[in-house]
Amino acid sequence: MSALFAFLHHVSAFTLFAALVVEFVLIRSVLTVESARKIQVADMIFGISSGVLLLVGLVRVFHLEKGAYYYFHTWTFIAKLSLFVIVGLISIIPTREFLRWRLAVKAGKVPTVSAEKMRSIRSIIHYEMAGVVLIILMAALMAKGIGLML
Repeated sequence: MSALFAFLHHVSAFTLFAALVVEFVLIRSVLTVESARKIQVADMIFGISSGVLLLVGLVRVFHLEKGAYYYFHTWTFIAKLSLFVIVGLISIIPTREFLRWRLAVKAGKVPTVSAEKMRSIRSIIHYEMAGVVLIILMAALMAKGIGLML
């Protein structure tokens, strides 16, 4: 069971990062109806994979692996979880914008977005990607036993 949940954890993490990269690539070019639709799909995949990642991760922490006591006494885990929450919270801003595009996209029209708003969304996606890279660093450190405070 532990191996299955480890697999699910990794697949959801890779899916999350892939969806974020797709958003990043698409948001850098001129917005079209098709690219807006793809961004919305990528953002939905990002949200679903982050939910799966969180749920599977919590199952691993509380019911599998080394147990909650161990993880909550490891600063790298606390940093990883904190970064995950921060990335999740800042991702609300682009998600709300992408949801705002629904009517225009459904009508076959390019969403109206100011240049300033697009710059802001691009910056946030950059921050999200940096946060995910730091999460991966914390995971690698955890795997080597770094950060234990017992």
